[in-house]
Amino acid sequence: MSQWLQWSLIIAGAIAIIALLGFIRRQMVMLSENRRRQQKAEAFQAKRREDMVESIRVIAMAIEEDQVEYSEGCLRIKGLLDHVAPELMEKSPFRVFMEVYEQLRHMPTHQARQDTESRFVAKMDKERFAVEERYADEIRRAATAIRNHEF
Repeated sequence: MSQWLQWSLIIAGAIAIIALLGFIRRQMVMLSENRRRQQKAEAFQAKRREDMVESIRVIAMAIEEDQVEYSEGCLRIKGLLDHVAPELMEKSPFRVFMEVYEQLRHMPTHQARQDTESRFVAKMDKERFAVEERYADEIRRAATAIRNHEF
């Protein structure tokens, strides 16, 4: 084998090694960036979940202290539990949040409520107050239980 061919093969091998090292380095950088992004996303989700659990506890405390209407508290807790622990709504005493939601979900809220005729709103409020009265004890017990529940 001629010396020229030997040097050509050595140079080609060196170029291949350098190209592979560059490729490996780029892959390692991408993997570390992906890990960092994933850790950041997981931290964000953990913080979000922690904030939702804290909101559940604050709403439950507000229910216990009669600072919020029971129907509103149930709807808010149900909405948060959908994200945090939906399986809890199938268990007693937390089932009441779902039951109240099911009976009140047809009622307009926010801007839709403001845009609704006042006679219809009064009729819905009467129905809502009846649901609150019917479930009042269960709602209070569920609020105490959810406030003390370990998530």
